Amino acid sequence: MAGQHDPTAQGLTGPGRGPRLERSFFAEDVLDVAPALLGTFLTVGPVTVRLTEVEAYAGESDPGSHAFRGPTPRTQVMFGRAGHLYVYFTYGMHWCANVVTGTEGHASAVLLRAGEVVGGEEVAAGRRAGIARRDWTRGPARLATTLGLRGEDSGADACGGDRIAFHAPVDHVPASRIRTGPRVGVSGAGGDAAAYPWRFWLADEPSVSVYRAAKPRSRRRGA
Repeated sequence: MAGQHDPTAQGLTGPGRGPRLERSFFAEDVLDVAPALLGTFLTVGPVTVRLTEVEAYAGESDPGSHAFRGPTPRTQVMFGRAGHLYVYFTYGMHWCANVVTGTEGHASAVLLRAGEVVGGEEVAAGRRAGIARRDWTRGPARLATTLGLRGEDSGADACGGDRIAFHAPVDHVPASRIRTGPRVGVSGAGGDAAAYPWRFWLADEPSVSVYRAAKPRSRRRGA
């Protein structure tokens, strides 16, 4: 099971937040890490989000992954140590953020799709001026924007330093609340709903994004 939490670990701060997630949490199979991230808290600087939706991408064995054809200058971070961020630019206008999982040398990552802002609301509101609160982090580009994540954050270590950190929830998230389905906007073989039901979300959460099937395009989303 992905991620055993040490109750003596650092980071016991904030309402509902437990210990900081250590590298061992992320150094597991991506299909274990992805659902285990639901309900956890991601803090980037002044803003904290409780994650409600994610997608798993399994690198060279996954036709929906950016790393399917091996490492490139952009995707090299996915082949590195677990717990680092992979942030990429999409559609020429948006940043999206992932966290690297698994074993070094074998790319995999979890796309952070949606969440609920639970800390730093004033900063988040400034970054999402004119946007309804429910939509601040409802989708991967919105999530990255609200957290202030950009290309220079690709490769940042979420298991070291103070600016970026994941924390476990104090209350266990029951398996009965977790739903699975096809990944959003992934075309071709990687969008096969039966083979890759690798989108995970918490039921009855208004921040979860709307499912949209892929449209023909030259670039894949996700990690």
